[in-house]
Amino acid sequence: MAHINVEQTLQKLSLEDKIALLSGVDFWHTKGLPEHGVPSLRLSDGPNGLRGTKFFNSVPAACFPCGTGLGATFNQELLEEAGRKMGEEAIAKNVHVILGPTINMQRSPLGGRGFESIGEDPFLAGLGAAALVRGIQSTGVQATIKHFVCNEQEHKRQGVQSIVTERALRELYALPFQLVVRDSQPGAFMTAYNGVNGTFCSENPKLIDGLLRKEWGWNGLVMSDWCGTYSTVEATKAGLDLEMPGPPTFRGDLLKFSTTTGKVWQHIIDDRAREVLKFVNKCASSGVKENGPEGTLDTPETAALLRKIGNEGIVLLKNENNTLPLSKTKKTLVIGPNAKVATYCGGGSASLTAYYTVTPYDGISEKLGSPAPYTVGAYTHKLLPLLGSQMQPRGDKPGMSWKVYNEPPGTPSRQAVDDLWLTNTEMYLVDYINPLVGDLWYADIEGTFIPEEDGAYDFGLIVCGTARLFIDDKLVVDNATKQVSGDAFYGCATREERRRATLKKGTSYHIKVEFSSAPTYTLKPNNVMVGSGSVRIGCCKVIDDQLEIQKSVQLAKEHDQVIICGGLNADWETECSDRASMKLPGVLDQLISEVTSANPNTVVVMQTGTPEEMPWLSKVPAVIQAWYGGNETGNCIADVLFGDYNPSGKLSLSFPKRVQDVPAFLNFRTEAGRVLYGEDIYLGYRYYEFADIEVNFPFGHGLSYTTFAFSDLSVTLKDKKLAVTLKVQNTGSIKGAEVAQMYIQPTQAAKVNRPVKELKGFAKIELDAGETKEVVIEELEKYAVSYFDEERNQWCVEAGEYQVVVSNSSAITAGQALSSSFTVDETYWWSGM
Repeated sequence: MAHINVEQTLQKLSLEDKIALLSGVDFWHTKGLPEHGVPSLRLSDGPNGLRGTKFFNSVPAACFPCGTGLGATFNQELLEEAGRKMGEEAIAKNVHVILGPTINMQRSPLGGRGFESIGEDPFLAGLGAAALVRGIQSTGVQATIKHFVCNEQEHKRQGVQSIVTERALRELYALPFQLVVRDSQPGAFMTAYNGVNGTFCSENPKLIDGLLRKEWGWNGLVMSDWCGTYSTVEATKAGLDLEMPGPPTFRGDLLKFSTTTGKVWQHIIDDRAREVLKFVNKCASSGVKENGPEGTLDTPETAALLRKIGNEGIVLLKNENNTLPLSKTKKTLVIGPNAKVATYCGGGSASLTAYYTVTPYDGISEKLGSPAPYTVGAYTHKLLPLLGSQMQPRGDKPGMSWKVYNEPPGTPSRQAVDDLWLTNTEMYLVDYINPLVGDLWYADIEGTFIPEEDGAYDFGLIVCGTARLFIDDKLVVDNATKQVSGDAFYGCATREERRRATLKKGTSYHIKVEFSSAPTYTLKPNNVMVGSGSVRIGCCKVIDDQLEIQKSVQLAKEHDQVIICGGLNADWETECSDRASMKLPGVLDQLISEVTSANPNTVVVMQTGTPEEMPWLSKVPAVIQAWYGGNETGNCIADVLFGDYNPSGKLSLSFPKRVQDVPAFLNFRTEAGRVLYGEDIYLGYRYYEFADIEVNFPFGHGLSYTTFAFSDLSVTLKDKKLAVTLKVQNTGSIKGAEVAQMYIQPTQAAKVNRPVKELKGFAKIELDAGETKEVVIEELEKYAVSYFDEERNQWCVEAGEYQVVVSNSSAITAGQALSSSFTVDETYWWSGM
């Protein structure tokens, strides 16, 4: 892409051309003006990997750990390396702009996209995201930091006003965005769906023009979230440069009319178009082709990096009696619903098709040298497991055939206009384009299913459009005649319709789904992202919960050590839907408790993106939090379980005992079009410490197979810059890594209530057994000690003494923390960066 002379080009453009630049042309591309040398840009999700331009039948990609897993590394250098790899992946797919990272704060563990953001602390999120952005943009690809701002829930997200004090807005929710601007200058910002204090973010001049552009001095492009533009005049005046996706709803002829009638001045259109053209120039350095083919970068180097990142994010929560690491020579039993499934990412914008996946069971079996004994123990799925991967393969690829027709089933001699083989039977067709069909078309999805056991099997269909499932030509599931709304596919589809069939082990059954596209849908979805519709096909053998627990208990008694792989998945933690409970689904809690009673040498592996209740915690000797770990999920879990990697992750979120303890418990849903941020500045550990609420595990917590000691703390304040130096020693017998976390605590009462202490920096250090290294953590004085003074609408640095606490978690324990202090001589206020 050639460099554009922005001002000369702007002068040549007609009003129609300028307005055409201000919205997408489709789901993933901006408008190109080839006659003026302006190329079309390609955008792609996302926060933990590059899906490319397709939800349906997408090109495989590297999947990185989810946001909270990335945050748990507490390793800025590693995240910068991850960002570079994301940029390289984008170049392989000819993507100019990555829609990520995500840095919204987790007000509650129930947030549907909580897994997607980096953590509950603005410094962890801000510094971590800045590192990712630096890595991404070192390749020339541009990053889009999102969602600006206060987008912490999914419940009625496009119709909610977040009611928040200015102090909480600045100290918690805007601060990570501010730090990213300060430390990495992201190319683009994405506005949130919600509003803040009465004005939607995409048309909020206080946020876009006042805070972002004027106060912070940021220079870049502001785009809406997808279908997150709600006005023509207000959004354009507020500073929203790009409406996505296209074709536009509020721009085009509407904006032209508003301009010609004087509701929007010509110079404002010029300002918006100028930002788009400047952004095109920023993207040019990537060398990415316009509308180029989507390739892959599936290399051993990519796999090694994904494994390293996945390993570093796993958190050893508990390890009594040195239960871990496990022995590779003892009789080992694997139990659990997450064992034989690679739960590698959350749902929604973060979802993608991975190059490959490794299940925990496969990773564990490889360590043991042979397949481990296994039983499922309990089910925890929200939706039935996808059918495609359970179907008989074509070659070495399991799945079903997909044939598209212009005529409905039963039409004589109809000819297929598309013929694919698909493993993934969750098909979001918003970007399915076939020039040989119109809006109304039909697909037959077929394959062979051979049960591994006799018994009853549940089959399920979710659809936007209509669908029917047949087994050997007998109708089993009808999701066409009577449809009921659900929350899948971004709220655009039915609930899951399930029906049961009794099948024989080893018998071949012909499964056929007759799908008709979106125009046949009998319901009217609230969300507009429908396209050609969607269909999801699931299947699962029916089990008796209590009999399965009894079987698991008996097997546990017969083995030396037991691994329970549990947690959630992308159906529970996903865009457009918040969780209803912090409890684990089904009878998983009962399973863990009874198996541990039967075999005390039991380890629990939890795969969730956010905290869950753990009523069995006092019984279980060892627990690891493995998040959604990307392509290498199973290998990373096995590496930690058997000691081939010494865990070094730290919790990016506090793990409360129960949802009632969460500070946002009474204020985490939309009511009357608003949600009250009633906990104010007391989010996460800030609240639990201030209110003296006991948690299961504190923010920043994480154990190791070795031990560490901090010593020789030195604190200096020079030229308004705080420098904290200490020594970290590995006092154990094996190599490991530790995180020094720097918290600042005022020693005198301030004009306002303040948290007990706040994270203001961190550093991770790797040490051989017995090795000692020096660690330096630096931060500007004004960022280290300020609170936001609402009387002056500025940050305030109050004179007085401040304690510096360097610890291995937010919970200060004897022998694991050092403290010193420094003094600020004079009170002052500041704004900007």
